[in-house]
Amino acid sequence: MGGALRAPRAGRSNALHAGAWWVWALGLATAASRTTNPLLLGMLVGVAGYVVAARRTDAPWARSYGAFVKLGLAVIAVRLVFSVALGSPVPGTHVLVALPEVPLPDWAQGVRIGGRVTAEQMVFALYDGAKLATLLICLGAANALANPARLLKSLLPGALYEAGVAVVVAMTFAPNMVADVFRLRTARRLRGRPTGGVKAVLQIGLPVLEGALERSVAVAASMDARGYGRTAQVPPAVRHTTTALTLGGLLGVCAGSYGLLAAEGAGYGLPVLLGGFTAALGGLWLGGRRQVRTRYRPDRWGPRAWLVAGSGVVVAVLMIRAGAYEPAALHPGVVPLTAPALPLWPAAAVLVGLLPAFVAPVPPKEPSS
Repeated sequence: MGGALRAPRAGRSNALHAGAWWVWALGLATAASRTTNPLLLGMLVGVAGYVVAARRTDAPWARSYGAFVKLGLAVIAVRLVFSVALGSPVPGTHVLVALPEVPLPDWAQGVRIGGRVTAEQMVFALYDGAKLATLLICLGAANALANPARLLKSLLPGALYEAGVAVVVAMTFAPNMVADVFRLRTARRLRGRPTGGVKAVLQIGLPVLEGALERSVAVAASMDARGYGRTAQVPPAVRHTTTALTLGGLLGVCAGSYGLLAAEGAGYGLPVLLGGFTAALGGLWLGGRRQVRTRYRPDRWGPRAWLVAGSGVVVAVLMIRAGAYEPAALHPGVVPLTAPALPLWPAAAVLVGLLPAFVAPVPPKEPSS
Protein backbone atom coordinates (compact mmCIF):
# COMPACT_ATOMS: atom_id res chain seq x y z
CA MET A 1 0.00 0.00 0.00
CA GLY A 2 2.85 2.39 0.86
CA GLY A 3 4.59 1.65 -2.44
CA ALA A 4 1.40 2.50 -4.35
CA LEU A 5 1.18 5.89 -2.63
CA ARG A 6 4.86 6.75 -3.08
CA ALA A 7 5.55 9.22 -5.87
CA PRO A 8 7.35 7.58 -8.84
CA ARG A 9 10.46 8.79 -10.59
CA ALA A 10 9.69 11.35 -13.27
CA GLY A 11 10.13 10.24 -16.88
CA ARG A 12 8.80 11.09 -20.31
CA SER A 13 5.86 8.77 -19.82
CA ASN A 14 4.67 10.14 -16.45
CA ALA A 15 5.96 13.74 -16.50
CA LEU A 16 3.59 16.11 -14.74
CA HIS A 17 1.74 18.49 -17.03
CA ALA A 18 3.31 21.95 -16.86
CA GLY A 19 -0.12 23.56 -16.64
CA ALA A 20 -0.75 21.80 -13.31
CA TRP A 21 2.18 23.65 -11.74
CA TRP A 22 0.85 26.97 -12.97
CA VAL A 23 -2.66 26.28 -11.67
CA TRP A 24 -1.15 25.34 -8.29
CA ALA A 25 1.01 28.47 -8.18
CA LEU A 26 -1.83 30.74 -9.27
CA GLY A 27 -3.95 29.26 -6.48
CA LEU A 28 -1.28 30.16 -3.93
CA ALA A 29 -0.95 33.63 -5.47
CA THR A 30 -4.72 34.12 -5.26
CA ALA A 31 -4.62 33.16 -1.59
CA ALA A 32 -1.79 35.66 -1.04
CA SER A 33 -3.83 38.41 -2.68
CA ARG A 34 -6.63 37.90 -0.12
CA THR A 35 -4.59 38.59 3.01
CA THR A 36 -2.00 40.92 4.50
CA ASN A 37 -1.37 38.76 7.55
CA PRO A 38 2.43 38.31 7.59
CA LEU A 39 2.13 34.91 9.27
CA LEU A 40 -0.08 33.52 6.51
CA LEU A 41 2.09 35.15 3.84
CA GLY A 42 5.16 33.58 5.41
CA MET A 43 3.44 30.19 5.37
CA LEU A 44 2.61 30.60 1.66
CA VAL A 45 6.25 31.42 0.91
CA GLY A 46 7.38 28.43 2.97
CA VAL A 47 4.95 26.09 1.19
CA ALA A 48 6.08 27.30 -2.23
CA GLY A 49 9.75 27.02 -1.26
CA TYR A 50 9.36 23.51 0.14
CA VAL A 51 7.62 22.24 -3.00
CA VAL A 52 10.25 23.86 -5.22
CA ALA A 53 13.06 22.31 -3.20
CA ALA A 54 11.41 18.89 -3.36
CA ARG A 55 10.35 18.79 -7.01
CA ARG A 56 12.43 21.12 -9.15
CA THR A 57 14.85 19.77 -11.72
CA ASP A 58 18.38 20.83 -12.68
CA ALA A 59 17.20 22.68 -15.80
CA PRO A 60 18.28 26.33 -16.26
CA TRP A 61 14.79 27.73 -15.62
CA ALA A 62 14.59 25.81 -12.31
CA ARG A 63 17.19 28.16 -10.84
CA SER A 64 14.92 31.19 -11.20
CA TYR A 65 13.22 30.74 -7.82
CA GLY A 66 16.06 32.39 -5.92
CA ALA A 67 15.88 35.39 -8.24
CA PHE A 68 12.15 35.79 -7.52
CA VAL A 69 12.83 35.63 -3.77
CA LYS A 70 15.41 38.40 -4.11
CA LEU A 71 12.96 40.38 -6.24
CA GLY A 72 10.33 40.00 -3.52
CA LEU A 73 12.74 41.29 -0.87
CA ALA A 74 13.59 44.22 -3.14
CA VAL A 75 9.87 45.00 -3.51
CA ILE A 76 9.48 45.14 0.27
CA ALA A 77 12.51 47.41 0.58
CA VAL A 78 11.24 49.76 -2.14
CA ARG A 79 7.79 49.88 -0.54
CA LEU A 80 9.32 50.87 2.80
CA VAL A 81 11.51 53.53 1.17
CA PHE A 82 8.51 55.01 -0.61
CA SER A 83 6.58 55.08 2.64
CA VAL A 84 9.40 56.95 4.37
CA ALA A 85 9.99 59.42 1.52
CA LEU A 86 6.42 60.06 0.37
CA GLY A 87 4.49 59.45 3.55
CA SER A 88 1.32 57.43 4.00
CA PRO A 89 -2.37 58.17 4.57
CA VAL A 90 -2.33 55.84 7.59
CA PRO A 91 -2.56 57.91 10.78
CA GLY A 92 -0.13 57.11 13.56
CA THR A 93 0.96 58.26 17.00
CA HIS A 94 4.27 56.39 17.41
CA VAL A 95 6.72 58.73 15.65
CA LEU A 96 9.98 57.05 14.68
CA VAL A 97 11.71 59.98 13.01
CA ALA A 98 10.78 63.43 11.73
CA LEU A 99 12.30 64.18 8.33
CA PRO A 100 12.50 67.65 6.77
CA GLU A 101 9.36 68.22 4.72
CA VAL A 102 9.66 69.69 1.24
CA PRO A 103 7.05 72.41 0.57
CA LEU A 104 4.92 71.69 -2.49
CA PRO A 105 2.61 73.96 -4.54
CA ASP A 106 -1.14 74.09 -4.01
CA TRP A 107 -1.91 71.85 -7.00
CA ALA A 108 -0.01 69.00 -5.27
CA GLN A 109 -2.23 68.94 -2.19
CA GLY A 110 -2.46 65.47 -0.67
CA VAL A 111 1.13 64.65 -1.61
CA ARG A 112 4.06 65.25 0.69
CA ILE A 113 7.76 64.56 0.63
CA GLY A 114 9.37 63.96 4.00
CA GLY A 115 7.67 64.71 7.30
CA ARG A 116 6.90 62.43 10.19
CA VAL A 117 7.52 58.71 9.89
CA THR A 118 5.35 56.66 12.21
CA ALA A 119 5.52 53.03 13.23
CA GLU A 120 1.96 52.49 12.00
CA GLN A 121 2.71 53.59 8.44
CA MET A 122 5.87 51.47 8.33
CA VAL A 123 4.01 48.37 9.48
CA PHE A 124 1.28 49.04 6.92
CA ALA A 125 3.92 49.39 4.18
CA LEU A 126 5.61 46.19 5.36
CA TYR A 127 2.33 44.25 5.15
CA ASP A 128 1.54 45.70 1.73
CA GLY A 129 5.01 44.97 0.36
CA ALA A 130 4.99 41.44 1.79
CA LYS A 131 1.71 40.75 -0.01
CA LEU A 132 3.15 41.74 -3.40
CA ALA A 133 6.40 39.90 -2.67
CA THR A 134 4.49 36.71 -1.90
CA LEU A 135 2.62 36.99 -5.20
CA LEU A 136 5.92 37.25 -7.08
CA ILE A 137 7.45 34.34 -5.17
CA CYS A 138 4.46 32.09 -5.93
CA LEU A 139 4.78 32.89 -9.63
CA GLY A 140 8.51 32.24 -9.33
CA ALA A 141 7.70 28.77 -8.01
CA ALA A 142 5.73 28.05 -11.19
CA ASN A 143 8.64 29.27 -13.31
CA ALA A 144 11.02 26.98 -11.42
CA LEU A 145 8.80 23.89 -11.67
CA ALA A 146 7.10 24.12 -15.08
CA ASN A 147 8.97 23.60 -18.31
CA PRO A 148 8.03 26.67 -20.42
CA ALA A 149 8.57 24.87 -23.70
CA ARG A 150 6.28 21.97 -22.79
CA LEU A 151 3.67 24.38 -21.40
CA LEU A 152 3.43 26.37 -24.61
CA LYS A 153 3.48 23.20 -26.71
CA SER A 154 0.52 21.88 -24.75
CA LEU A 155 -1.60 25.02 -24.57
CA LEU A 156 -1.03 26.95 -27.79
CA PRO A 157 -3.30 26.07 -30.74
CA GLY A 158 -1.84 25.19 -34.11
CA ALA A 159 -2.65 28.62 -35.55
CA LEU A 160 -0.19 30.21 -33.09
CA TYR A 161 2.57 27.69 -33.70
CA GLU A 162 5.12 30.22 -35.06
CA ALA A 163 4.42 32.67 -32.25
CA GLY A 164 4.69 29.87 -29.71
CA VAL A 165 8.08 28.78 -31.00
CA ALA A 166 9.34 32.37 -30.88
CA VAL A 167 8.14 32.73 -27.28
CA VAL A 168 9.77 29.44 -26.30
CA VAL A 169 13.10 30.52 -27.78
CA ALA A 170 12.85 33.87 -25.97
CA MET A 171 11.95 32.24 -22.64
CA THR A 172 14.81 29.75 -22.81
CA PHE A 173 17.39 32.29 -23.96
CA ALA A 174 17.68 34.19 -20.64
CA PRO A 175 17.90 31.10 -18.36
CA ASN A 176 20.62 29.60 -20.55
CA MET A 177 22.53 32.87 -20.41
CA VAL A 178 22.25 32.89 -16.61
CA ALA A 179 23.54 29.31 -16.55
CA ASP A 180 26.51 30.36 -18.70
CA VAL A 181 27.33 33.22 -16.33
CA PHE A 182 27.15 30.88 -13.35
CA ARG A 183 29.38 28.32 -15.08
CA LEU A 184 32.00 30.90 -16.07
CA ARG A 185 32.06 32.47 -12.61
CA THR A 186 32.57 29.04 -11.06
CA ALA A 187 35.43 28.34 -13.46
CA ARG A 188 37.10 31.65 -12.62
CA ARG A 189 36.70 31.01 -8.91
CA LEU A 190 38.34 27.58 -9.25
CA ARG A 191 41.27 29.18 -11.10
CA GLY A 192 41.72 31.75 -8.34
CA ARG A 193 40.57 34.69 -10.45
CA PRO A 194 38.23 37.41 -9.14
CA THR A 195 34.54 37.12 -10.02
CA GLY A 196 33.53 40.67 -9.08
CA GLY A 197 34.35 44.06 -10.44
CA VAL A 198 34.11 45.72 -13.83
CA LYS A 199 37.08 43.86 -15.32
CA ALA A 200 35.70 40.44 -14.35
CA VAL A 201 32.27 41.32 -15.73
CA LEU A 202 33.79 42.35 -19.06
CA GLN A 203 35.86 39.18 -19.25
CA ILE A 204 32.80 37.01 -18.51
CA GLY A 205 30.46 38.95 -20.82
CA LEU A 206 32.29 38.16 -24.06
CA PRO A 207 32.16 34.33 -23.70
CA VAL A 208 28.52 34.57 -22.60
CA LEU A 209 27.52 36.59 -25.68
CA GLU A 210 29.54 34.27 -27.92
CA GLY A 211 27.79 31.22 -26.46
CA ALA A 212 24.39 32.90 -26.86
CA LEU A 213 25.12 33.63 -30.52
CA GLU A 214 26.24 30.05 -31.20
CA ARG A 215 23.13 28.72 -29.46
CA SER A 216 20.89 31.00 -31.54
CA VAL A 217 22.49 29.76 -34.77
CA ALA A 218 22.05 26.15 -33.66
CA VAL A 219 18.39 26.76 -32.81
CA ALA A 220 17.79 28.39 -36.20
CA ALA A 221 19.43 25.47 -38.00
CA SER A 222 17.40 22.89 -36.08
CA MET A 223 14.16 24.80 -36.74
CA ASP A 224 14.91 24.94 -40.45
CA ALA A 225 15.69 21.22 -40.50
CA ARG A 226 12.33 20.47 -38.88
CA GLY A 227 10.40 22.46 -41.47
CA TYR A 228 9.62 25.52 -39.37
CA GLY A 229 7.47 28.03 -41.24
CA ARG A 230 6.20 25.60 -43.88
CA THR A 231 2.44 25.58 -44.17
CA ALA A 232 -0.17 23.70 -46.13
CA GLN A 233 -2.16 25.17 -49.01
CA VAL A 234 -5.50 26.55 -47.78
CA PRO A 235 -8.29 27.85 -50.08
CA PRO A 236 -8.74 31.65 -50.07
CA ALA A 237 -12.26 31.35 -48.71
CA VAL A 238 -10.97 29.51 -45.64
CA ARG A 239 -8.27 32.14 -45.08
CA HIS A 240 -10.78 34.99 -45.31
CA THR A 241 -13.18 33.19 -42.97
CA THR A 242 -10.38 32.58 -40.48
CA THR A 243 -9.41 36.27 -40.49
CA ALA A 244 -13.01 37.42 -40.10
CA LEU A 245 -13.72 35.01 -37.23
CA THR A 246 -10.52 35.82 -35.37
CA LEU A 247 -10.76 39.62 -35.66
CA GLY A 248 -14.51 39.64 -35.07
CA GLY A 249 -14.14 37.36 -32.09
CA LEU A 250 -11.43 39.53 -30.51
CA LEU A 251 -13.57 42.63 -31.03
CA GLY A 252 -16.50 40.81 -29.45
CA VAL A 253 -14.37 39.84 -26.44
CA CYS A 254 -13.32 43.49 -25.99
CA ALA A 255 -16.88 44.79 -26.36
CA GLY A 256 -18.27 42.13 -24.03
CA SER A 257 -15.62 42.84 -21.41
CA TYR A 258 -16.42 46.54 -21.56
CA GLY A 259 -20.11 45.76 -21.22
CA LEU A 260 -19.51 43.69 -18.11
CA LEU A 261 -17.41 46.43 -16.53
CA ALA A 262 -19.79 49.26 -17.43
CA ALA A 263 -23.01 49.67 -15.47
CA GLU A 264 -25.19 50.27 -18.54
CA GLY A 265 -23.85 47.31 -20.53
CA ALA A 266 -24.54 44.46 -18.13
CA GLY A 267 -27.42 43.17 -20.28
CA TYR A 268 -25.45 42.61 -23.48
CA GLY A 269 -21.95 42.15 -22.02
CA LEU A 270 -22.06 38.44 -21.28
CA PRO A 271 -23.71 37.30 -24.58
CA VAL A 272 -21.29 39.41 -26.65
CA LEU A 273 -18.33 38.11 -24.65
CA LEU A 274 -19.35 34.48 -25.12
CA GLY A 275 -20.08 35.01 -28.82
CA GLY A 276 -16.73 36.70 -29.39
CA PHE A 277 -14.89 33.99 -27.51
CA THR A 278 -16.60 31.29 -29.56
CA ALA A 279 -15.83 33.07 -32.84
CA ALA A 280 -12.17 33.52 -31.84
CA LEU A 281 -11.88 29.82 -31.02
CA GLY A 282 -13.42 28.95 -34.38
CA GLY A 283 -10.92 31.21 -36.15
CA LEU A 284 -8.01 29.60 -34.31
CA TRP A 285 -9.30 26.14 -35.18
CA LEU A 286 -9.54 27.00 -38.87
CA GLY A 287 -6.12 28.65 -38.76
CA GLY A 288 -4.64 25.46 -37.36
CA ARG A 289 -5.42 23.68 -40.65
CA ARG A 290 -2.44 25.51 -42.18
CA GLN A 291 -0.05 23.54 -40.00
CA VAL A 292 1.20 20.27 -41.39
CA ARG A 293 2.90 19.17 -38.18
CA THR A 294 1.80 16.52 -35.71
CA ARG A 295 2.22 16.61 -31.95
CA TYR A 296 4.79 14.06 -30.76
CA ARG A 297 4.19 12.57 -27.31
CA PRO A 298 1.65 15.12 -26.06
CA ASP A 299 1.60 15.77 -22.32
CA ARG A 300 -1.34 14.11 -20.63
CA TRP A 301 -3.29 15.51 -17.71
CA GLY A 302 -3.30 12.54 -15.36
CA PRO A 303 -4.53 11.96 -11.80
CA ARG A 304 -1.38 13.43 -10.26
CA ALA A 305 -1.81 16.61 -12.30
CA TRP A 306 -5.38 16.88 -11.00
CA LEU A 307 -4.12 16.52 -7.43
CA VAL A 308 -1.44 19.17 -7.89
CA ALA A 309 -3.76 21.65 -9.58
CA GLY A 310 -6.60 20.87 -7.19
CA SER A 311 -4.46 21.59 -4.14
CA GLY A 312 -3.79 25.12 -5.38
CA VAL A 313 -7.47 25.66 -6.18
CA VAL A 314 -8.46 24.43 -2.71
CA VAL A 315 -6.03 26.85 -1.05
CA ALA A 316 -7.46 29.76 -3.07
CA VAL A 317 -11.11 28.84 -2.45
CA LEU A 318 -10.65 28.33 1.29
CA MET A 319 -8.75 31.59 1.65
CA ILE A 320 -11.45 33.50 -0.24
CA ARG A 321 -14.08 31.91 1.96
CA ALA A 322 -12.07 32.78 5.07
CA GLY A 323 -12.13 36.42 3.99
CA ALA A 324 -15.93 36.42 4.39
CA TYR A 325 -15.87 34.89 7.88
CA GLU A 326 -12.62 36.16 9.43
CA PRO A 327 -11.68 39.42 7.66
CA ALA A 328 -9.98 40.82 10.76
CA ALA A 329 -7.68 37.80 11.02
CA LEU A 330 -6.67 38.02 7.37
CA HIS A 331 -6.08 41.78 7.54
CA PRO A 332 -4.56 42.66 10.93
CA GLY A 333 -4.97 46.26 11.93
CA VAL A 334 -2.18 48.76 12.29
CA VAL A 335 -4.10 51.51 14.11
CA PRO A 336 -3.67 50.78 16.95
CA LEU A 337 -0.65 48.54 16.53
CA THR A 338 -1.47 44.92 17.37
CA ALA A 339 0.49 41.73 16.94
CA PRO A 340 -0.95 39.60 14.08
CA ALA A 341 -2.59 36.36 15.13
CA LEU A 342 -2.44 33.10 13.20
CA PRO A 343 -5.97 31.95 12.26
CA LEU A 344 -6.06 28.19 12.53
CA TRP A 345 -8.19 26.96 9.68
CA PRO A 346 -6.85 29.45 7.08
CA ALA A 347 -3.38 28.25 8.12
CA ALA A 348 -4.52 24.65 7.68
CA ALA A 349 -5.85 25.58 4.22
CA VAL A 350 -2.42 26.92 3.26
CA LEU A 351 -0.84 23.61 4.26
CA VAL A 352 -2.95 21.87 1.58
CA GLY A 353 -0.55 23.46 -0.89
CA LEU A 354 2.16 21.03 0.28
CA LEU A 355 0.42 18.14 -1.50
CA PRO A 356 2.54 18.41 -4.71
CA ALA A 357 5.67 17.68 -2.67
CA PHE A 358 4.29 14.18 -2.03
CA VAL A 359 2.27 13.27 -5.13
CA ALA A 360 4.22 14.85 -8.01
CA PRO A 361 6.79 12.58 -9.72
CA VAL A 362 10.27 12.87 -8.26
CA PRO A 363 12.72 14.49 -10.72
CA PRO A 364 15.81 12.43 -11.58
CA LYS A 365 19.01 13.36 -9.79
CA GLU A 366 22.22 14.13 -11.60
CA PRO A 367 24.93 11.51 -11.02
CA SER A 368 27.51 12.73 -8.53
CA SER A 369 30.99 13.33 -9.83
